[in-house]
Amino acid sequence: MAGLCLMAGVLLAALLFPVVGGLGLASNRAADTVDQTSAELTEAELPLVSTVLDMNGQPIAYLYDQYRIPVPSEGIADTMKAAIIAIEDKRFFDHAGVDWQGIARAAAKAGVDGETSQGASTLTQQYVKNYLAFVVGKGSEEAYEKATEATIGRKISEARIATQLEQKMTKDEILTAYLNVVPFGNGTYGVGAAARTYFDTTPDKLTVPQAAMLAGLVNEPSRLNPGADPDPAIKRRNTVIDKMLENGAFGSDEKAAKEKADEAKAADIGVVPNLRLLPNGCVGAGDGPVYGFFCRYLVDYLDRSGLPVDEILRGGYTIHSTMDPIATRAAKEAAESQVPKTQPGVANAMAVVQPGADKHRVRALAANRDFGNNAEAGQSAYSIPAEVTKFGAGSIYKVFTAAAALERGVTGIDRQIDVPETYTSRVYKDGNKGYTVKNSGKYPEKMSLTQALAQSPNTGFIILEEKAGLNNVVDMAHRLGLRESMQGVNNAGDPLKADGSNGPSQGDVYKRDNSGSFTLGAGPTSILELSNVAATIMSGGKWCPPTPVEQVTDRNGKPVQLKEAACDQAVAPEVANALANGMSADTKPGGTAAAAAAGWDRPMIGKTGTTENHWSVAFMGATPQYAGAVMTFTDGVAPQVICSGSPPRLCGTNDAGGVFGGQVAAPTWFNAMRVIHDGKPVEQLPPVDPRYR
Repeated sequence: MAGLCLMAGVLLAALLFPVVGGLGLASNRAADTVDQTSAELTEAELPLVSTVLDMNGQPIAYLYDQYRIPVPSEGIADTMKAAIIAIEDKRFFDHAGVDWQGIARAAAKAGVDGETSQGASTLTQQYVKNYLAFVVGKGSEEAYEKATEATIGRKISEARIATQLEQKMTKDEILTAYLNVVPFGNGTYGVGAAARTYFDTTPDKLTVPQAAMLAGLVNEPSRLNPGADPDPAIKRRNTVIDKMLENGAFGSDEKAAKEKADEAKAADIGVVPNLRLLPNGCVGAGDGPVYGFFCRYLVDYLDRSGLPVDEILRGGYTIHSTMDPIATRAAKEAAESQVPKTQPGVANAMAVVQPGADKHRVRALAANRDFGNNAEAGQSAYSIPAEVTKFGAGSIYKVFTAAAALERGVTGIDRQIDVPETYTSRVYKDGNKGYTVKNSGKYPEKMSLTQALAQSPNTGFIILEEKAGLNNVVDMAHRLGLRESMQGVNNAGDPLKADGSNGPSQGDVYKRDNSGSFTLGAGPTSILELSNVAATIMSGGKWCPPTPVEQVTDRNGKPVQLKEAACDQAVAPEVANALANGMSADTKPGGTAAAAAAGWDRPMIGKTGTTENHWSVAFMGATPQYAGAVMTFTDGVAPQVICSGSPPRLCGTNDAGGVFGGQVAAPTWFNAMRVIHDGKPVEQLPPVDPRYR
């Protein structure tokens, strides 16, 4: 008894004085830390779920570290409060934060090495412990071990904070805070999420059996799983009900109280057959296989724009996205109808962007692949439509040559350009020889720029590239929208490292090597950026970042300022409008996309692309309302030729039957855009300034 009293006295001294000798606590600085921690606990901002909404305000994804639905005191049933007090701290309303008898018993068992047994913690102390583990420590294993380590020093610190809390918060405030912090198993934290998960109800409606079961989970959430193994959970629940009876939770009439307790213990476990677990992350999005690519791009975009992923997962943000579910489903169905999701080695992806003078809203990102982690089921967790692919867009790059030539007055959209069958450049080299190109098909010796963009002769654009200047053409690609593709990756398509060790950028390599092949589009390209190029052209030459976000609000409903790139005038409106009209013939008779456009009756711009080795094909197009791009490329371990067929397939290195952009990519675009434009008015292309005719 003497030793027990002595130890209790030491603990009391530790609580009353900032300096405790011989126990490893540090002085006034430690006391300041305790004061700061207790202040934080009274105004705790708990980790919350962030919600992603589509353009119509409907949830499409939830992003979180801890599934928690905070509730006020009046939102928690008295049954829940009574259950947790009975099983965890029956003298909760009698002590001032510390159970001295329990502390003394624990201290008496302490060894000379400072170790002490667990137990004797009040609900107030448990709140401190859980806050440090799951809020401050973010639920990491290291934080949990530190917050629960069985040492006298930690016990003293915890007790001091608890006594301070009792002076700053009411008992009901502490109890409510505790019930909003603690884990209840199956990834749920707080009674709000637990009530929803296990019983599909709200915590204000919890019955005695339900409340008792949840209270029983708090102590051992990892061991007890009512959804998978109900018997241990029922046994623990009934123990809680017995404790409630002992604590007078069922009234003072012993007989009536016993009957209520027995009735509660006889009840079925009542857990819903399928636990109402909240889907988490882009894979678990509302329709993850379809919406996941957009979700992934959104999270990456927010991270780059000043809202880190870790903050999103804990901040309780509401993210109003630009995603159009109709456009997304249309793009997904169109991509998959051309190339089945499980087709080995062939990916087919589409991006849709809405043009605008002040914002380019991403409306859809989709692929034939489902978004997910099961590759055997045709899934991919890479952001296929948004990231820079390892493959080229082919002759779509001729658009950049045409744009640079128009801007510099080299030609106009109706003026004739030379189209020899074969052309050897004196400007661009192939080793020690001049760079020689030939056309894959028969063309007139001269064509208008509009005809050339529609029919895509190689030689004519090499000549234009010489006249406009390669550096100007590469810069034009960057200005119109291939910003990451030109300056964010190297010529292998790998993101540039901060230390510059894997550079230079793809654009700089083309300039350094004076590569005339740039206009033939063999280099790594982002599908989303191609789509945004078309949006820039249809926005009067105004480039804006392809944004997936309309607005972000914090847990209090206040707007969050993002660091998005500002829009800029990439080219003069007159140049953009002329280019748009120059690209308007690809879908007409003689154009490379004419077959895919059969039945299409809206004015539009378009350009197909096929790489020389047939490893990838593409189509970029736009109306005044929507811009989009599609790329079909080989995504297997070893790139191969994609051969035409139903469906397209890999066929080794023989490119004789290689697919063209007008065969797979263009049909995908038109099939999706027919749905997306359904019911929309027909809008005309802008007029052309005579200077660019």
